[in-house]
Amino acid sequence: MALQSAFGQSALGAASLMRHLGQWRSEGAGDPAYRQLARALKLLVMDGRIPLGIRVPGERELALALGISRTTVAAAFNQLRDEGYLLSRQGSGTVTRVPGGRAAATDVESDVDQDGMIDWTAAALPAPAGVWQAYEAALTQLPAWLSGLGYEASGIPRLREAIAADYARRGCPTRPDQILVTSGAQHALMLILRLLTGPGDRIVVDHPTYHNALSAIARNNCRAVPVSLPAQGWDMEAMDAAMRQTAPRFAYIIADYHNPTGRHMDSDTRRKLVEAASRTRTPLVIDETMADIALDSDLFGQGADGAVVPVATFDTDGTVISIGSASKRYWGGLRIGWIRADEQTIAALGRIRATVDMATPVVEQLAVAALLEGSVEIDGARRAEMRDARDRLVAALTDRLPDWRVPVPAGGLNLWVEMPRAEASALAAMAQAHGLRIVPGPRFGIDGAFERFVRLPFTLPPAQLMLAIDRLASAADRLHARVRPMANVATWAMEAERII
Repeated sequence: MALQSAFGQSALGAASLMRHLGQWRSEGAGDPAYRQLARALKLLVMDGRIPLGIRVPGERELALALGISRTTVAAAFNQLRDEGYLLSRQGSGTVTRVPGGRAAATDVESDVDQDGMIDWTAAALPAPAGVWQAYEAALTQLPAWLSGLGYEASGIPRLREAIAADYARRGCPTRPDQILVTSGAQHALMLILRLLTGPGDRIVVDHPTYHNALSAIARNNCRAVPVSLPAQGWDMEAMDAAMRQTAPRFAYIIADYHNPTGRHMDSDTRRKLVEAASRTRTPLVIDETMADIALDSDLFGQGADGAVVPVATFDTDGTVISIGSASKRYWGGLRIGWIRADEQTIAALGRIRATVDMATPVVEQLAVAALLEGSVEIDGARRAEMRDARDRLVAALTDRLPDWRVPVPAGGLNLWVEMPRAEASALAAMAQAHGLRIVPGPRFGIDGAFERFVRLPFTLPPAQLMLAIDRLASAADRLHARVRPMANVATWAMEAERII
């Protein structure tokens, strides 16, 4: 049975485990075989190559596959149980875990809430293989930093150099002094808002857009000026008009695998966007947090191959401020983001940053530097697994809800699905009664827009994803059977709540 590390699987066959173990045994190591086997298995769990909660082969089966005695395997398993990396239950076999962490059950409901609710709202993935090694490498380098204060307000030099080199690889030459390391992309956006805006200022956004960006704009008492996305691409005439007519403090744009629509801006549109911003003297804040989530191509940034490059590549006068993040690219637990801009802007952001927090944790910075530099290997199968999950969700929705329009994005982590009626809020309310949380389209819009849309991530494990689709289809059927369509969407949603 093949291992699907990013999306989960209930059991791992002996043949698959043998491939992952590789040359686990060394005759000259000095340790007995059972300790070497235990160490190799523990590393597979810690770096994510064996997911948590997966059932491993039995002692007899694994001993036969490895050509060693069952006693050796039993001793290795006993050591891992004692250390908290395996959990055995009568009738359920032995599953992987980590000390102090959860030991996921091996049934379909492994990631549902205790009340049986499936949370289908988060567009995020578990860590790929390699993240553990990055932390391990970071810990070996940490002693060199312990003699200092640990307050690197702009980020440790090594990480800033790695981020700058990554931009250069993508076709956008960058100096380390153009980089400010932040505690995630949302932190980066908040710093930019503090630098560029005051109460009542306008900010142009593509519409729909990332819901947390809209929340950040509102929390800073600014007004979002929406520029609607057409059926395909971006409307550059409308964007230019919004910049000219509303005098915004900046424009916030997601050009790479847009959240929530998944669309990707082509090079010509990127050039026109920068030209329009330069003409109107409107700073461009480009959110690149999804830039690495290309599903139909193995290229990231793609500058070296002559394809799409970062928006900042077309900038000649300091118009573009780019936001990046390690969270979508590697793992959400890596709360490391960054801002790329001209040196003057970076210096101004650094001064503001000192009034918000002192610095970003050093260990996480070292880990991300190791990942960006390529000194640790990342699971190469993850992109294909994500593509398969996307296609699986598209096929299931087409089968179960054939009157829904399901565009297939070239990247990102979710579908932006259009329903035949404006009922997203009512459907989300009804889905709660069916044990399912979904995000209705208005979360990504202004003034109740996008009631015909829902965002559906394809990041759930396969079995759980199928269960979520069943619950979604059941909620849609019940909604249509029990609620008479009303002209007022808010009234309809309230009626759905009453039925629930």
